[in-house]
Amino acid sequence: MGLERYQYLSKGRPRTREKTGGAPAIQLGKDVRSRHSRSEEDSNMNGLERVLNTIEGKPTDSLPFMPITMMFAAGLTGEKYGDYARDHRVLARCQLHVAETFDIDHVSTISDPAREASDCGARVVYFEDQPPAIDESHALLHDKKSLARLKVPDPLGGGRMQDRVEGVALLKDKVKNDKLVEGWVEGPCAEAADLRGINTILLDFYDDPGFVRDLFEFILEMELCFAKAQIEAGADIIGMGDAAASLVGKKFYQDLIWPYEKKLVDGIHAMGGRVRLHICGNTRHLSEGIGQLGCEIVDLDYLNPVSEARDRMGPGQVLLGNIDPVSVLRNGTPDFVLRETERCHKESGPNYVVSAGCEVPRDTPHENLHEMRRYARCN
Repeated sequence: MGLERYQYLSKGRPRTREKTGGAPAIQLGKDVRSRHSRSEEDSNMNGLERVLNTIEGKPTDSLPFMPITMMFAAGLTGEKYGDYARDHRVLARCQLHVAETFDIDHVSTISDPAREASDCGARVVYFEDQPPAIDESHALLHDKKSLARLKVPDPLGGGRMQDRVEGVALLKDKVKNDKLVEGWVEGPCAEAADLRGINTILLDFYDDPGFVRDLFEFILEMELCFAKAQIEAGADIIGMGDAAASLVGKKFYQDLIWPYEKKLVDGIHAMGGRVRLHICGNTRHLSEGIGQLGCEIVDLDYLNPVSEARDRMGPGQVLLGNIDPVSVLRNGTPDFVLRETERCHKESGPNYVVSAGCEVPRDTPHENLHEMRRYARCN
């Protein structure tokens, strides 16, 4: 599969973040295989430089490549996922291996959403080769009165939060300033679901919004402490996962969730950090609000059209995604992956990061991931 398949989309001009007007159009030919762009060898930036220049609106040598690799990274390295999630040394080894193998621009400490809840005292079920799961049948806050007695865990107190902090430090020590190091925290709605139970917290939005706000205040304090520890350990960006927010209607999102997401983003910025927002699922009804959070990068799952997000969030927002991780990346051919990657880039215009919309499945064909990488490096 030669590089003659690609065309240099930006015509030799550096991509910059546009401040006004619509997203600049990118002209693409009809036959992908006949296109040809710069050679991969023309890339002269490292991953950290490439990502930071993109989010700062500075020229780059190519598009950043930042897929979420968790179970894929563990499988590639021959590790059980239970070890990946519970031992930062295993996680770091797998992340370094997958980043080197596929020339990924970042390494990440994301593994599962149960770290904070575990340190709060939630019951977590661990598996040999699957992600940990929170036991919602015994939710930590099944009794709302328990919130008043709940203490913010110390992110350096020896629990799973500290394991992530140590993972950040180890990855930073290994990659130095060659790749972006990504920490991770749970967003307010996602963590509330972890502590209270997803069905129960959604009912609370109707029945007791005051309790929801009190819980969000607790979560905000906890996640800011967690983010601070990771930034001090060397994290260049903090991923914020708030998947449960996609299940909430626009009014509840704007009235209850958005203000706390905004406080969390602003708090991380005040520490000198940067934010990548990842909300799984359909967020089309929330996109205007998401675009006003001030996140450096906004991930788009495959249910959210890139062109629509661009129109609603404006030309300056850096977008990531939204290639379907299963039907395209896992089950598709390399040519299909190429066409979908190109489509996403075209719909976004500048300020775009190549990635699937969510986690790369464990058994994704390696050639498909290489195809995404080649597109990124040649454009």
